[in-house]
Amino acid sequence: MRRLVGRLAGDLPTRGDVLDVGNGLGAQDREIARVASPTSLTAVNITHSQLLAGAAALRDAGAVGVNADATRLPFRDGSFDGLISVEAAFHFPSRARFFAEAFRVLRPGGVLSMSDIPTLRLPRAPLELLAALTQLRVWGLHTGAAATPVEIVRLAERAGFSVGPTELVGDRVIEPALRFVRRRLETGDHEGPPGQAVAARWLLGQVERLWDAGILEYLLLRAIKP
Repeated sequence: MRRLVGRLAGDLPTRGDVLDVGNGLGAQDREIARVASPTSLTAVNITHSQLLAGAAALRDAGAVGVNADATRLPFRDGSFDGLISVEAAFHFPSRARFFAEAFRVLRPGGVLSMSDIPTLRLPRAPLELLAALTQLRVWGLHTGAAATPVEIVRLAERAGFSVGPTELVGDRVIEPALRFVRRRLETGDHEGPPGQAVAARWLLGQVERLWDAGILEYLLLRAIKP
């Protein structure tokens, strides 16, 4: 998490007003604060219980938590110098609306730094389709969440952003994460009842199938509001 968020936060303007959209439990906000030294840090999360659970992390980061939708941000135009979003955009109701809102709330010259999980192709074989449907169900995603890296870049450009070089880094993010979780499950280095471990192994296997089939990737994107 520190390496990934540090990489994304390193593209943000230093000592500016920064917005973190989809901040999870707040652990990433500590790293954003450390790397970017923002004048202000605001963290948006649509799930109020996550903001409560991450309250200590937000305090440590000097961040203000806001319960809001990424596609309807409750901020005035031109409120921020930088916007970061880590592994969240595929959860949003619409990437197009998120990019439009990100463009709106950024000041001219503002930077969007984000990571996303694109789909390189649609599932074809029955087992691939089962694995994909499992992920949609477990994570509460909709079929519109599937988008290629090119499609994601085009959505950002249509919103008005100038998109810099992008990177696909699944071999440095997804693959080691899968190995790490598999090792934890196989060695019993985890908490929870046995039934939970069985379910976790099955779910992990579905993600591994999508990764091994070349369906999933991990995208790093940096864009600027002209």
